[in-house]
Amino acid sequence: MHADASPPVVLFVDDEPSILSALRRLVRPVGYRALLASSGAEGLALLASEPVDVVVSDMRMPEMDGAAFLEKVHAGHPDVGRILLTGYADIQTTVAAVNLGQIQRYIAKPWDDRELLAAIEDSIARRRLALQNRDLLALTAQQNAELAALNQDLSQRVKARTQELEQVNAMLERSFTQVKENFLLSVQVFSGLMELREGGMVGYSRQVADLARRTARHLGLSQREQDDLHLAGLLHEIGKIGLPDALLRKPVSLMTADEMARYRRHTLNGEAALLPLAELQHVARLVRSQHERLDGHGFPDGLAGDAVPLDVQVLSAVSDYCSALSGRLAEKRYAPPMAVQLIRGGAGTRYLHDVVEALQKALAEAPAYNVNERELGAHEIQPGMRLSRDLLTPKGTLLLAAGHVFDARMVRQIREFANREGVKLTFSIQIDEKSGPKGTSDDPATAAPQVA
Repeated sequence: MHADASPPVVLFVDDEPSILSALRRLVRPVGYRALLASSGAEGLALLASEPVDVVVSDMRMPEMDGAAFLEKVHAGHPDVGRILLTGYADIQTTVAAVNLGQIQRYIAKPWDDRELLAAIEDSIARRRLALQNRDLLALTAQQNAELAALNQDLSQRVKARTQELEQVNAMLERSFTQVKENFLLSVQVFSGLMELREGGMVGYSRQVADLARRTARHLGLSQREQDDLHLAGLLHEIGKIGLPDALLRKPVSLMTADEMARYRRHTLNGEAALLPLAELQHVARLVRSQHERLDGHGFPDGLAGDAVPLDVQVLSAVSDYCSALSGRLAEKRYAPPMAVQLIRGGAGTRYLHDVVEALQKALAEAPAYNVNERELGAHEIQPGMRLSRDLLTPKGTLLLAAGHVFDARMVRQIREFANREGVKLTFSIQIDEKSGPKGTSDDPATAAPQVA
């Protein structure tokens, strides 16, 4: 029996009432519901109004024979099973019914009850299986459509999330760059504070920092080592902040033993000041070791040979050269050729020959001059413009570092500072050959205002 809740429905079509009655009695014991029609037209009417699983039709009927009737059943209800009852003399019309009505079985009269029931059962099973298959195909198509929609939605969500992450990463990268720029600016400003003291030299630390980085580049040191040497050059005298002005003005060669002992502690004080800053751990060690020598006669640790790192030797050679030029080593100031000769004399005892050669190459470089820049006054600066050189006050104090991009707040502060202090500030602004200064255009309508 079938597992469906409703019993199978069989439509019997025959023009003899006795045969219809016999057929109804045949299927009643097995639980089928029987519909009876005495003609093809009546059968088609029942098919239009009742759910039917299988049709069993006689061949010989007036007006519409079984072949024509089953042909119409196939045309209007292709999923309904079709069985033909036929006599042996109707073989030609049976073949026509097979071809036109596409009947599934034909059974000869008089029929065998078991054979007919088996044919009906098989036809019902085929129809139910076909309907289940159709439903499964429809469900699969629906699920595929839903899955495609989900995949499309997921793809859009992934794309949107990826775009969000890219925006966040870009924001973080900009923030990190801004933090690095602000950190470097803070170091440069802090370095400039020492130079404001009596005996200080404006721009001295930046000169050491720039020359140390260029020397490191000629030695093939990594970008991180070059950057650390630049920072160490800016901060190499930070430990002297506690020394009295008289000692700051005094050349090393004229210091007494007590003064020398106090002076030598500046490297330790400088390291102690920088160690709390995680980003400056290596810079702090460079500041500590800046006066170490290959022959072991340096301070504060008396390092010798390979124990003196290459970047330490670079900072030592550069600071010795700049100190010779400034008169910090001796009473007289050395001219550049004599200062170079002094450094060459320390090759092999203070620093490696390679360090001396790299320093000479850095000194031989022509001063960098950026043709793609323009000098602008304080009231010509616009948001979006980028500095191509450090901005210094008339006293040499660093205000802004090269590479700084002006925003509206900074432009307003610069103009207020210039008006309040009555100073004339000149800005070197990076320009684009096509569009002019960064952040502006050549359009007269949007050009920066000129100083009156």
